Amino acid sequence: MEFREFSAKTVDEAITKASLEFEVSSENLEIQIVSEGKTGFLGFGAKPAIIKAAKKEVEKSLPKEPKKKPVEKVKEEVKPVKPAEPEIAKEIEKVKELGVKFETNVVIGKSTTIDQLIEEEGFEAVFIGSGAGLPMFMGIPGENANEVFSANEYLTRSNLMKAFDSSYDTPIAAGKKVAVVGGGNVAMDAARTALRLGAEVHVVYRRSEAELPARVEEVHHAKEEGVIFDLLTNPKQINVDENGNVKSMTVIKMELGEPDASGRRRPVEIPGSEYDIDLDTVIMSLGTSPNPLISSTTKGLETNRRKCIVAEEENGQTSKEGVFAGGDAVTGAATVILAMGAGKAGAKGIDEYLKNK
Repeated sequence: MEFREFSAKTVDEAITKASLEFEVSSENLEIQIVSEGKTGFLGFGAKPAIIKAAKKEVEKSLPKEPKKKPVEKVKEEVKPVKPAEPEIAKEIEKVKELGVKFETNVVIGKSTTIDQLIEEEGFEAVFIGSGAGLPMFMGIPGENANEVFSANEYLTRSNLMKAFDSSYDTPIAAGKKVAVVGGGNVAMDAARTALRLGAEVHVVYRRSEAELPARVEEVHHAKEEGVIFDLLTNPKQINVDENGNVKSMTVIKMELGEPDASGRRRPVEIPGSEYDIDLDTVIMSLGTSPNPLISSTTKGLETNRRKCIVAEEENGQTSKEGVFAGGDAVTGAATVILAMGAGKAGAKGIDEYLKNK
């Protein structure tokens, strides 16, 4: 296990730094305190808190050859990949015990609005933590065909609605040959899920492996399971049969040109290199953005060009008085740890706002 050193004013801050770096909760870190600095005012000569931290080894619950396993076995193999559900339920119960009321089946922007919550229902402050769950698509021909999913829908059907379990009625197009378009961590999740449901799976990504945004270990595990990577390849259109079902996808080979604004080399099409991949299912994993429903129905709520809500990082205050926001709704899709930090900052901001009101 490789340890890395982190320093901050306090041990808690150093642990938070390590959690952000490794993108795991502190419970999944192996921590060694090297030295603990003074608390409170940090003057000249005061030693900061220093820890050594490493990511704990996670139990290898993924099978080497899952393709031919029956659904009953897949249930055992898929379920441990997303172990957060029981922990989330416990956290919700803890919040309820504090006296927080949960109003479910309410769509802000449809059932009611932020303005109505403040002006008609008497709420003095509102925190928006609605996330960035609106999936993005390419806008290519055939994208509305049957058996074309967003990764969000595919993973929701499989993991949350238990489509992998034959005792549930949730429908899912498991597919025999599946293409996952995209190269992030969610794309790896979708690819491995489709593979464990029995499909041959291709990840189609327009850049090279060096530019894959997914974590190295995610790519490693996907390859280890048998996912095929079609790199420097980009979809042009999805071809359908007479019933509107996916039958193939036309792709084109790419090469890397000059760096773009992100610093990565821009993929450029190679003329005349188009070819078809026979498929029966396509999963689009191109990222997500905040649903504009809340921002479009809230007067005076500023958003940026990515449709994310503009909010102060230190307290979550938005452009609208009494309205605070944090998490993916502000940053775009990011980590759970960052969203938790934004929630704490927002709570502090609301507390200060109400005290000074």
